[in-house]
Amino acid sequence: MNSEMLIRITRYYRALNKLRTIGLEKVFAHNLADAAGVSAAIVRKDFSQLNIHGQKRGGYEIIELISALGKILGKGEPENLVVVGCGRIGKALIHYSGFENDGLNIIAGFDNNIDLISDDRNNVPIYPISKFKEFCEQHNVQVAIIAVPESSAQDTYTHILDCNIKGILNFTPITLRPVPTKDGSIPVVHNINIGLELEQIFYELKFPKK
Repeated sequence: MNSEMLIRITRYYRALNKLRTIGLEKVFAHNLADAAGVSAAIVRKDFSQLNIHGQKRGGYEIIELISALGKILGKGEPENLVVVGCGRIGKALIHYSGFENDGLNIIAGFDNNIDLISDDRNNVPIYPISKFKEFCEQHNVQVAIIAVPESSAQDTYTHILDCNIKGILNFTPITLRPVPTKDGSIPVVHNINIGLELEQIFYELKFPKK
């Protein structure tokens, strides 16, 4: 499966979960096509390649599709992750409820600012960074989101790699490169630079593709 197809499958999966929450039981290719930004023909082609078949007039059973796509995406029990850096972006991520539909649970935040530390069990707790390794080992956390200031990005990255984190979503302006961890494995690192993305949008508005 190539990366473009994987992205489409992920979008189908998310759309199906939303449709299930509003009580729908069946879905048609064109419904999923709208969600993924592709044609219904591509949806049917993807499902055919995955050996998923619906009924010509009855569409696809949503529960069956969620189960089939979930297996392909490796979905099982909800995945736990943490946020490092609990400023505005970090807090927004912590309080965003939409992750639950994707089987993702942010179970803790970490920060050096003692004013942000909170062990309120009714909300996602925020701990000092000194407890990061112990917490992640206890809860089998493998993925962390970095939302620290630019000046702290590299040091934070190095620290969490030393704690055997395998996957990182980086929201800082610094591009972090995958480097081998202590056990020799290469972490999965995705960099999201909001400023660059916005610059790209404005550039494309000024110089549209012909």
